[in-house]
Amino acid sequence: MLRRLRWLIDLTQRNLTAKRLTDAEVKPFKPAMLDTFHEVAIYLHRFHNLDLFQQGWYQIKISVKWEDGDGTYVGIPSRVVQYEAPGMGSDDSYGVWRIDDADNSFSTQPFKIRYARQDVPLSVMIAFNLSLSNREVPAKSGAIIKFELIYSPLLEKGSELQASLSTSAAAVHEFRIPPKALLGLHSYCPVLFDAFHSVLVDVSIHISLLKTVAQSNQKKVPRASFNIENTDGKFPDKSTKDLGKVVKEVLLVKSLLTARDILLEEAQKLGKATDQSIDFTEFIAQMDDTKLFDSLSQADVSSTASDAKKLEVANSQRSSEKAGLFLDFRSNGALQSLSRDSLLYIAHTIGNQIHHLWNTFLNFHRANKTKVTEYLRESWANDRRTEWSIWMVHSKVEMPHHFISSRSDDISSHHGLRGKVAVLRKLGVDPAQTAATRAELHRRSIAQMRINSRSIQDLHMFGDPSSVPVVIVERVINAPRRSSSSNSYLEGTPLTRISDQIVSNISKEDQQKNGRSLKIVVFVHGFQGHHLDLRLVRNQWLLIDPKIEFLMSEANEDKTSGDFREMGNRLAKEVACFVNKKKDKVARTGVCSRIKLSFVGHSIGNVIIRAALADSKMKSCLKYLHTYVSVSGPHLGYLYSSNSLFNSGLWLLKKLKSTQCIHQLTLTDDPDLQNTFFFELCQQKTLEHFKNIILLSSPQDGYVPYHSARIELCPASSSDFSKRGQVFVEMLNNCLDQIRSPSMEHRVFMRCDVNFNMSSHGKNLNTFIGRAAHIEFLETDIFAKLIMWSFPDFFQ
Repeated sequence: MLRRLRWLIDLTQRNLTAKRLTDAEVKPFKPAMLDTFHEVAIYLHRFHNLDLFQQGWYQIKISVKWEDGDGTYVGIPSRVVQYEAPGMGSDDSYGVWRIDDADNSFSTQPFKIRYARQDVPLSVMIAFNLSLSNREVPAKSGAIIKFELIYSPLLEKGSELQASLSTSAAAVHEFRIPPKALLGLHSYCPVLFDAFHSVLVDVSIHISLLKTVAQSNQKKVPRASFNIENTDGKFPDKSTKDLGKVVKEVLLVKSLLTARDILLEEAQKLGKATDQSIDFTEFIAQMDDTKLFDSLSQADVSSTASDAKKLEVANSQRSSEKAGLFLDFRSNGALQSLSRDSLLYIAHTIGNQIHHLWNTFLNFHRANKTKVTEYLRESWANDRRTEWSIWMVHSKVEMPHHFISSRSDDISSHHGLRGKVAVLRKLGVDPAQTAATRAELHRRSIAQMRINSRSIQDLHMFGDPSSVPVVIVERVINAPRRSSSSNSYLEGTPLTRISDQIVSNISKEDQQKNGRSLKIVVFVHGFQGHHLDLRLVRNQWLLIDPKIEFLMSEANEDKTSGDFREMGNRLAKEVACFVNKKKDKVARTGVCSRIKLSFVGHSIGNVIIRAALADSKMKSCLKYLHTYVSVSGPHLGYLYSSNSLFNSGLWLLKKLKSTQCIHQLTLTDDPDLQNTFFFELCQQKTLEHFKNIILLSSPQDGYVPYHSARIELCPASSSDFSKRGQVFVEMLNNCLDQIRSPSMEHRVFMRCDVNFNMSSHGKNLNTFIGRAAHIEFLETDIFAKLIMWSFPDFFQ
């Protein structure tokens, strides 16, 4: 309201001044000195609690500063607009938002968090002004936006609560705005705090370069027209001070023009995307930059001509140059041909246009805040694969065409990269070591990389890019079924029956396309694990698709030492019960058109999942299977494990505790290898029903054999012509047959190597035996961000 009142007063004063000036009394235009600032408008849409461990009072604190500042050059809160009154009960909120003049920060009102997946609408926009006084235009430095999660226990009230909130920062997250983005940006910016404070704050950032006017007491600069350099390449006879001012004002005009064009283009784009187009027809019609430049340049020539002859010559020169010069009036040569007064006049004119556009956009944003946020979020999600491709290396590998035998010559001819020499041709090379070396070389290249982007940079990742996990994605291209195996899936399975089944499924989907889709994800922990072990992966999945129903399996918690068959049976009962419960719930409100059942397992949790899928209680759910994510799962057991220390630990567990699952993992649960649990499990069709199969492994993980996590051949088995080597290869072929199976028309099979930066762990026993990387899958979610946001279709 105050801003609008000031604008009306300013407009009235200008109108009164214009009325007092007659044509005979018009005086030369004397513009005021121009100063500029960046307005960073931060819109807080909602606070969504994914997984906060503690109930209590929370609030968000925001501050903005220059990246190269010493703490004194900070953004000043200029305005706060509360779009809507907070939609919480009187007991769930306390006080109001506030601005702290001591550190120029903004804090939302405190709100109470009682349970997980709780939404708190915020609907408030705070604008910070970043002054460009004594700084270059355009800015050479970026800006930092700091978000703090402030916490206080539920017991505190009143003044005690406010005092506690003002001193307790539970988590901090920072973003960097690159210099390019400071001229204009409209971007979604999700704030996700650390692993122990899993919340999502839906935020959008809107930035523009604006002008402020301050009267100057300096003498008027002569209206002389000159270029930065003359025809001899030397500076004209002007003082260095004047030259510096002209250069600065030329850059200022160009920056304002860029800011205006970005703001206009983005406003039009947002209007079109939200079906609420803003009419800029009249504004664009009046925005004739070439005409303005032409009139000012002619005025400059006229003011410097001492007689009619000079004026005639100058006008003649202008006419000949007009075709080439005026059409490109933004070039340095064209703008530098103007006097300082003319440059300032253009800057004022463009600045007024930006103010009009900026206020128009802010009014539009307030009326369409939800649609704008949704559109920006969708654009942000679409850009993730490109933005985060720094840490991902993509390649394609062809699935072996034929039956893989244990002979090394067959391996080298059938297990290679397309167009490249087979990786396993040299049997002495350790694939895990090769993968680790490849990732380390890529990490070194990242450290030397200069990231020059317009996008907002999450400092959790971009602060130290070399510390982010490197993910090598290997997309396996399916090939025709193998022809030399007696275990081929197609034997005894007519193609016509498979085709009829696919057509039948499609017809059912067409008939029920108007119903509701039920998406369920089951998360299964590993050996001696906890049901919340995979919560970080779950949270990322929820961010991609908030409508999923998830089951954090507890059926085998504290029961992972027994027989895998029993563990699978318990999981099958738990999943079947959960699916039926959710189906009944949907049936009460409408028709369930489609069910997607996905699984995520860690370590031996993947073996439990496959054992459950082989159980008869899961038979009715097999047709719902969608995506399977294996996080370091020993799919081929522990044959050919090269970690001697870990193998010694397994031997002790078998001898001292007689742990049944360890005997099964090492294929020592039966004297005949073909009667062991793992051999029989690989014969079961546990993978062929999934549409997407993603295997996550790490060459740094010493707890699970690298080849077993990736379901591929290992060098040791290639040179083993004993019974054990033959059994291993047969198990491998059985697994690959399921993945190669035509039960799905388009199946995605990917191997993702996750290479963590272990430098922060130091040299200790955990890193030495490979436990650190195995647990890192559970304690960091960056790898999940990279993979899941790069392939969102697999998780929706």
